[in-house]
Amino acid sequence: MILPISFRERIVLYALLTSLTSLSIDALLPGLRQIGEEFGGISPLSTQHIISLFILGMAFGELFLGPLSDAIGRKKALLLGLGVYGVGTTIAMLAVSLEMVIIGRFLQGIGVSGPKIATRAMIRDQFEGDAMARIMSFMFTLFILVPMLAPALAQGLISFSGWRSVFGIYLVIAAVLGFWLTMRHPETLAEDKRIPFRPKLLFQNGRRILSSRRVTLLIIATGFVFGAQLLYLSTAADLFFDAYGIDETFPAYFAILASGIGLASFLNAKLVQRVGMDAMARVAFIGLTAVGLAMLGAAILWGGRMPLIALMMFGLSAFFCIGILFGNLNAMAMRSLGQVAGLGASLVASGSSLVATLYAIGIGSFYDGSVVNLAVGFLVASASSLLLAELARRGDASPVQAAQ
Repeated sequence: MILPISFRERIVLYALLTSLTSLSIDALLPGLRQIGEEFGGISPLSTQHIISLFILGMAFGELFLGPLSDAIGRKKALLLGLGVYGVGTTIAMLAVSLEMVIIGRFLQGIGVSGPKIATRAMIRDQFEGDAMARIMSFMFTLFILVPMLAPALAQGLISFSGWRSVFGIYLVIAAVLGFWLTMRHPETLAEDKRIPFRPKLLFQNGRRILSSRRVTLLIIATGFVFGAQLLYLSTAADLFFDAYGIDETFPAYFAILASGIGLASFLNAKLVQRVGMDAMARVAFIGLTAVGLAMLGAAILWGGRMPLIALMMFGLSAFFCIGILFGNLNAMAMRSLGQVAGLGASLVASGSSLVATLYAIGIGSFYDGSVVNLAVGFLVASASSLLLAELARRGDASPVQAAQ
């Protein structure tokens, strides 16, 4: 006899499913140079695209799997996503070219949006108030640990058995989570509450959401901030090696910088109800712009290779500001969505991921082995987002009405 799933088991499963996104990005970072050495010189693509096109795939998946989970149920949509993720993982693991790795990563991105979106919907189906806060607190703790620990653990695995072993671990994790979900977790969306997947209605509601200047500007602003982080993720391994000769100890430096986002998110949770999300975001935008400007000046002063301690100080400050922004920008964008919050969440996630991918690819294409590229990325993203957020505040704040 199978016992009913406990509250504790639910939140552990939700946390692991949600963390698959960050794990799929962070654990592969130490292997990017090895992949580049194996396939280098034979493709117009670069290892930067291994990260950025994963996010592009996620943008497409988020747009599709959110409404699909409303139509067929959370569990089926999540398992479908894990299946696509498994196919992409297998393609990348067996790749004989960089193009095949990137195709696999694109499919991984599409697939991982299933756990990401459906898990949020499962939580919303079942919990509210204090119970939801408990789940989010646990998941937040894991989010801090994944980017801090995943690269270090993956570094040892890659040193022992190569970069393909990371995809092998991805495949095992996806299979275990899929089996666990199938055997232990019930469907959370009753059939009488499901919304038919009608493209015409989705298009009408999507057009209404994107017609809101406030929402659209905040989606773009969120994408620029995410793009600055994505630029760092896609170039960090090369930057630390090219500018400072750091290879095997890269995960330690990565963990230090990742702690800035965790600290900021913790502080934001303590202050946001007292100060307000708009004020917190404005201060963080100004702070990130100042950091980007100072970082660019220092990079130019030192010929593109500032002292490592200076890079770490600038990086920690930048990610602290980004952590504050991540805690508020999505909430600011969702504030006007009302009846269309489900589709709106998919559009916010998908739209910002698309903007982030294009931004990171565009700025990253100018990477020259120095810190200048990253400094420019921080500065342009923060200044642009600050302007967009200020314009968004002047837009119509009335809720978006759903089409019937």
